[in-house]
Amino acid sequence: MHLPLPALSLSVLLALPATVRAVFQDEVGHIDYHHELLGVPQRETTFFHRPRTAEKASLLYTLSDLGVLGAVNPSNGAIVWRQLLAGNVTDGGGFLRAAEDQTWLAGAHGSSVSSWDALTGRNVWSLDLNGEIRDLEVMEITERGKDVLTLHQEHGATVARRIRGTDGRVVWEHREVNKDVPLQVSASLENVFVVTLHGSLLSYNIKVIVLDTLTGKKLDEIPLGTKGDVHNPEDVMFVGANSAAPIVAWMDNAMTKLSVNVLGVKTKQEFPLSADTVDVEIHAPHTIQSSPHFLVHSRTKAGSRADVFHIDLKSNVITKAYELPLLEGASAFSTSSSGANVYFTRVTDDEVIVTSSASHGILGRWSLKAGAEKPGAIHGVSEVIKKSGDNYAVRTVVVTDSDDWTQIVNGELAWTRLEGLSGAVAATWAEIPESEDLARTLEAEAHSNPWSAYVHRVNRHINDLQYLPAYLQSIPGRLLSSIVGSESTQSTNELTRDSFGFNKLVVLATKRGRLYGLDAGNHGKIVWSKNANETPSGKNWDVKAIHADNAKGFVTVRGSEGQFIIVKSDTGKTIESMPSSLFPPIDGAVVVDSDVGPWLLPIERDGKLADVQPGWAPRQTVVTRTSENEIQGSSYMKKGDVASPVPIWSFSPLAGEHIVNIATRPQHDPIASIGRVLGDRTVKYKYLNLNTVVVAAVDNKTSVFSTYLLDTVSGQVLASASYEGVDPNKDISCTISENWFLCTYYGQYQLRDSETQNLKGYQVVISDLYESEVANDRGPLGDAANFSSLDPVDLPTGPALPSVVSQTFILSGPIACLAVTQTRQGIAIRQLLAYMPESHSIIGIPRTLLEPRRPVGRDPTAAELEEGLARYTPAIELDPRMTVTHSRDVLGVRDILAAPAVLESTCLVFAYGVDVFGTRVAPSLAFDLLGKGFNKVTLIATVVALFVGVLGLGPMVRKKQINMRWHAPM
Repeated sequence: MHLPLPALSLSVLLALPATVRAVFQDEVGHIDYHHELLGVPQRETTFFHRPRTAEKASLLYTLSDLGVLGAVNPSNGAIVWRQLLAGNVTDGGGFLRAAEDQTWLAGAHGSSVSSWDALTGRNVWSLDLNGEIRDLEVMEITERGKDVLTLHQEHGATVARRIRGTDGRVVWEHREVNKDVPLQVSASLENVFVVTLHGSLLSYNIKVIVLDTLTGKKLDEIPLGTKGDVHNPEDVMFVGANSAAPIVAWMDNAMTKLSVNVLGVKTKQEFPLSADTVDVEIHAPHTIQSSPHFLVHSRTKAGSRADVFHIDLKSNVITKAYELPLLEGASAFSTSSSGANVYFTRVTDDEVIVTSSASHGILGRWSLKAGAEKPGAIHGVSEVIKKSGDNYAVRTVVVTDSDDWTQIVNGELAWTRLEGLSGAVAATWAEIPESEDLARTLEAEAHSNPWSAYVHRVNRHINDLQYLPAYLQSIPGRLLSSIVGSESTQSTNELTRDSFGFNKLVVLATKRGRLYGLDAGNHGKIVWSKNANETPSGKNWDVKAIHADNAKGFVTVRGSEGQFIIVKSDTGKTIESMPSSLFPPIDGAVVVDSDVGPWLLPIERDGKLADVQPGWAPRQTVVTRTSENEIQGSSYMKKGDVASPVPIWSFSPLAGEHIVNIATRPQHDPIASIGRVLGDRTVKYKYLNLNTVVVAAVDNKTSVFSTYLLDTVSGQVLASASYEGVDPNKDISCTISENWFLCTYYGQYQLRDSETQNLKGYQVVISDLYESEVANDRGPLGDAANFSSLDPVDLPTGPALPSVVSQTFILSGPIACLAVTQTRQGIAIRQLLAYMPESHSIIGIPRTLLEPRRPVGRDPTAAELEEGLARYTPAIELDPRMTVTHSRDVLGVRDILAAPAVLESTCLVFAYGVDVFGTRVAPSLAFDLLGKGFNKVTLIATVVALFVGVLGLGPMVRKKQINMRWHAPM
């Protein structure tokens, strides 16, 4: 592609009046909503820390299971700052540590180590190292401030590094070439300890390597226990760091005893565990000046208990100091320290208890409010403050069993962050169901004779008169709110439809196996939430499809392991569920039409289709993707008592190409006009074939990107194109709507004035499909009402190939998660909705800006100007005024959903991923809705003044007319 050197985008200037109306400032928070999330905090990467040593106020820091690093204000739960360390949704991991009395944090994720300013979140320094980081700690005692220790697992080697905390310079590196499994790194006042597993799977023993803090030189190697003591890395529960006496603890496979070793000592001590222990956690302080005490939290089938141990710094002997009693239900323990004092905070379903590590005496006990929902705490962090005398105050932040993040201050619930909403993997729009009584009544009337239906309806209307007084009472309030332009802010649990179609439900599924019902018309309020117990234990919920049946009010969710669940869209009540062991795994599912209605047809691994009952057989061709890098179309045929899939066509891309993306039409894609009126009053008829998909394929060796437009009924290739110099490692996304399709990719291009210079950038190619190249021509079919896609294309009476008009544009940045706005009748112009990952925003690009018919190399004619075409300029600046998210920072969007409202001008938009965002857009402006700037009060006052004027002037006019008659000449 050749571009002129001046890259002024005239089209952006022409589209400026529309782009600046993406969202008005006074509409923010009124038509949109945003759940700003972090993810569920992890136990080892969440803590309180003072970002400035001169101030007493502390912030709450966490590195979540989604790879989001953030700081939260403990006073109100608001996010102070956050950074996305992982590009995609992760499965946890990472490390985060804070240095005592320092203004920076040290974090690691993957193979990168970074330092962040604790107050602003700005990156101080970053290092990309080889291998996976297995641990990160802070050296509290160094000769030049505080440094960072990292432990890496490289190919055939264990590498420990000491990194300067202020500038990220590597001070020393120690490499051990062996097949050991690196676990953690720790430090004491004198030495650095590297803890590894030595041996083979199911037969490990622990090995401790002692290093010199100044040079990293190996001083000693200490084996602990015998082979077979440790079966896997998960058996090693704790390696204490930054304490006066760091320890390593592990338990046997039967969970009968706990082994503890003080790092640097060659002996271990064993302590028995309760017979019914199911899980063990160890809590200890992480500061040098803290007392060498730690707590062992044992979870049993009946409840939770804890034991507190002390370490003698002189003899390195561990003794049990006291125990905390067994309490029924869930308990979460956390550790906090102030100088040498160490405090343990216990949160149960009924109370919060603070004890000192020195003795078993309770320092403070606060009961949770009666009637409040039980927190169900899993883990947490706390901050204990000693007041005058023996009075203490505590604030603890816990992660609950519903994936929420809640702070409790002295037994009072302070705030709750709905972090369970994060990590969404699937979502769908759902209509608010009508009442069941009304649905049954209407169904009964439809199946009865006309006279019975008429009598039944009259009786129903008479019975509805009981609601008339309440309706009449609500009229003044509704009228007043309509006049002044305000809306009711009273929260209500009742779901009702509105006349504009803004009130809809969104059913959301998360990777952790939870389902949420959101009210899109009430700022994304959570209506219901539940745990999908059908999720396999210990695995993320890989949702392959989600479908809402608005006629029944049901939502079906299918997982990759064959499990599925059907719930009511308005309450979340489970209608039917199936665990993963009864059905084969699937690669996806597709909504098909059948005699029993629409349903989700599962597609098994490698694109296989299973037999179904004849009544459930799909009526249309089912298109699947096989493991052989091909697309296959199948039709169901009745064979005896079942209907079986029969392959009818297959498509494979060119040799060397592999399929990277498949774009299908949205279920709601109405066509308002079959043709496009040109400036000279002729018509170019659109190629409207609903049975089409776009297949994108890439050849990694030649860097060629190809697009194929397929007819899903016959499997014929209707159009194809290839583009060279494409980076196959970058994301490629496509979408299709009406008579056009679009793909975006990263590739090279040439300047027209300097063909020897190759540049690379993000590009978007759009193709319009018409029935003929000539205006006022319907092609070979003419005005035929019907045609068959199965007829050969070389016959004169067969379906003609579309006329394709394509054009490529250069974008100023990457876009992903493509979607197209939808309206009820398809009259409003369409917008391309896309997520901009670099600016964390969603943009709405007008379809007119991406018009492929814009004249190239010349100014448009008068007829083209009348049509709205501007001169082709290849560069498109993604103007911030086109963003529909305003100034909001929407993080980690996975997909964008669009749904039509009742108003033709308005489209509802919902985006999910790390964050949840929803809004309304009007691509052709709100031509059927009065804006907030419309002064209803002035209008009504004008009408009332005219009415009063007419009443007042009426007698005067009549009197004047009578007097004129009396004075008329005889």
